[in-house]
Amino acid sequence: MAESRHDPDLYWIDPDMRGIIPLDCFHIPRRLRKTLRVAPYEIRCDDDFIGTLRACAEPKGARLETWINDEIERLYAALFEMGFAHSVECWANEELVGGLYGVSLSGVFFGESMFTRARDASKIALCHLAARLNKSGYTLLDSQFLTDHLKQFGTIEIDRAEYKNRLAEGLRVNADFQPGLSALELDDFIQSTTQTS
Repeated sequence: MAESRHDPDLYWIDPDMRGIIPLDCFHIPRRLRKTLRVAPYEIRCDDDFIGTLRACAEPKGARLETWINDEIERLYAALFEMGFAHSVECWANEELVGGLYGVSLSGVFFGESMFTRARDASKIALCHLAARLNKSGYTLLDSQFLTDHLKQFGTIEIDRAEYKNRLAEGLRVNADFQPGLSALELDDFIQSTTQTS
């Protein structure tokens, strides 16, 4: 992470407590389940990775600064070109209105940042990400931190030792990010979250 958009330095963060979203008990709030079934946005993966990353770096609300600097943008663009970074994007009338990006290694997806310009767009992108990760056999979705926004999806905190154990297990899993997801697969995923929540 960087201190600000224009700070050239990067800092490695290894918190005592780590936020993760358990994929086996991902929770979708009731109203959002209805919205997902209506499908208000076109969902694309990796269509505009750089646009998604840059949208995540924009100031929003009370947050005037971002931790995404030019060096992070350059490095993640390189990871994307190598096939390790992915974006899940919400589009409306050919306009990017929300999404997220992260890094995929074996059976682990490291969620980096998300943004929204339209109602529920980042939430819908997160649900689509979780559905794709489940479909592909991932075992760990790392959210880095526990926030009020992420709590509604079942995010928990685990200590550093447990995180490193889960990370080691996930890195032994052979999973590939699957950008495609049929309407039936999404509906099955939504139904599975209803049964586990």
